[in-house]
Amino acid sequence: MASNMQALVISLLLSLFTFSSSSPDNGNGGIAIYWGQNNGDGDLISTCDTNKYKIVLLAFLNKFGGGRIPAWNFAGHCDNGAWKKCYELEPEIKHCQAKGIKVLLSIGGAPGFSDYSISSAEDAKIVANYLYTNFLSGQFGPLGSVTLDGIDFDIEVTEDHWDDLARELDTLRRTKGRYFHLSAAPQCPIPVHFLGKAIATGLFDYVLVQFYNNPDAAWIGYIEPEKLISEVLPHVKNAPNYGGVMLWDRFRDVQNNYSGQILPYVVKLKDALLSVTDAIYGCVSNALHRVLTLNPYHYVPNPN
Repeated sequence: MASNMQALVISLLLSLFTFSSSSPDNGNGGIAIYWGQNNGDGDLISTCDTNKYKIVLLAFLNKFGGGRIPAWNFAGHCDNGAWKKCYELEPEIKHCQAKGIKVLLSIGGAPGFSDYSISSAEDAKIVANYLYTNFLSGQFGPLGSVTLDGIDFDIEVTEDHWDDLARELDTLRRTKGRYFHLSAAPQCPIPVHFLGKAIATGLFDYVLVQFYNNPDAAWIGYIEPEKLISEVLPHVKNAPNYGGVMLWDRFRDVQNNYSGQILPYVVKLKDALLSVTDAIYGCVSNALHRVLTLNPYHYVPNPN
């Protein structure tokens, strides 16, 4: 990331908090934050004790599928930087959950820093069972005896079989007696993104559409908090599927307190009118039961 940008460049990210008919979640907006890719994040306890976030996404389980031994990278937050076990995160995760904050595991990540794929429908079942047993069931696993609130798909390679993985996870949450959330973080435009087929299943509770790191979205650029508050949120909050604001990432939020500046304006009033700007709505119109969110904080190269 370019140092002269000070990690402040924001690209508008519509996060579709897709409240499916089976989901018990029906909030009026909040802030979701990615955590785990910089030691400057602080620990999860300090993150959740800010009382600014509705969802914390643990980034990332970045190696899985195709017979690979699963591995994760939390940038030195646990196990002295090793990618093997992070049991010490268990009390921190439970602390966040006790405050009513949802904690999801994000799988995938950027190419070059990850190694993952799903090779077949059967492989999708294997990965789904691994995720459920180790992170969603309460059994002892890499993060201790935790029961996370769901799985986030931050998939940036091959579109094959992510829909199968979503279906397998959905089967598990319907048959194991405990609902957990599915979240997706596709880049815009959705129809040609790696997660296009998966999102088309209609199984995702939250969809966090990335308007950064791709040529089709670079025009959006940085949005200052004041402009987000006065020019963007008044429009997108009125969409029937608005869910809040998603930020990349906690480290950058620590630096500039973006979430603290916008938090009072993120919550949606129940009697808000229904409208949304054409530029925003057009890109996400193919996602089912969409809920808009905005995501700042990611470096976007100047297209010029």
